[in-house]
Amino acid sequence: RMMARDTYVRFGNGKIPTNEEIQTVLEDYLGAVAVEITRPVERSWICVLPVRIMGSATNYGILINMPRIERIDVGGYVYHVLNRANARVQIFDDRDDYLQFEEVLEEAVEKFAMRLLAYSIMPNHWHLVLHPKNDGDLKLFMNWLSNTHTRRWHIQKDTVGQGHLYQGRYKSFICQNDNHFLTLVRYVERNAKKANLVRRAEQWQWSSVWRRETGSVQKRKLLSSWPVILPHDYLEWLNKPQSQNEEEALERSQQKSVPFGDPTWTDRM
Repeated sequence: RMMARDTYVRFGNGKIPTNEEIQTVLEDYLGAVAVEITRPVERSWICVLPVRIMGSATNYGILINMPRIERIDVGGYVYHVLNRANARVQIFDDRDDYLQFEEVLEEAVEKFAMRLLAYSIMPNHWHLVLHPKNDGDLKLFMNWLSNTHTRRWHIQKDTVGQGHLYQGRYKSFICQNDNHFLTLVRYVERNAKKANLVRRAEQWQWSSVWRRETGSVQKRKLLSSWPVILPHDYLEWLNKPQSQNEEEALERSQQKSVPFGDPTWTDRM
């Protein structure tokens, strides 16, 4: 682990260098030779490669400036948006915590006229499927939602000034309005079932499927119409496991913030 006394060497081209490039930097600037280069540690726009130096008690880190990924924020498209708690700790401990987030979500939807298609609130993260109307709406909505929830959560827990609630900026990726959309919503709405929190997906109260199937008329008003037709056997399909290929494709889009759709459509985005 890098300690406070350790030394960092900046490698500023925005790319993870090869071992040979690292050796060149160390030899040219430090007169040292690395005997061990371990797995990169990536944090937002900074990447650190821990390096152990021959004959030295000091650890070195090759510090790389990683450029931020430009966000897509175009109206008229469907987006999967998610965020996780800092260090993945549990932030929704009880009913009041879940209700608080839903209240903030309801306020945000009304304030920004955002179309909310699906959501799932899990103990340490949440998923939203959004359909903004105009360019720039997604950023405005998400910034207000995240900041407002963070502030109210800290006030409720009496932890104001005690660190970040979320691990970083929210992640988002665009989704094609066809069967890919149904695959995405199914992934979001069966999160609690996959985590074994409920026997059936629609039993998880803190989700759009519960609200759609069990909630009052007023509660259902939070949800907007889908851009595709809801299959008549959707609940049965929802409670069946998704294929490994589907989950891997969605997780790849999450990790890399790339569009989720067929290759021809994705290339156009």
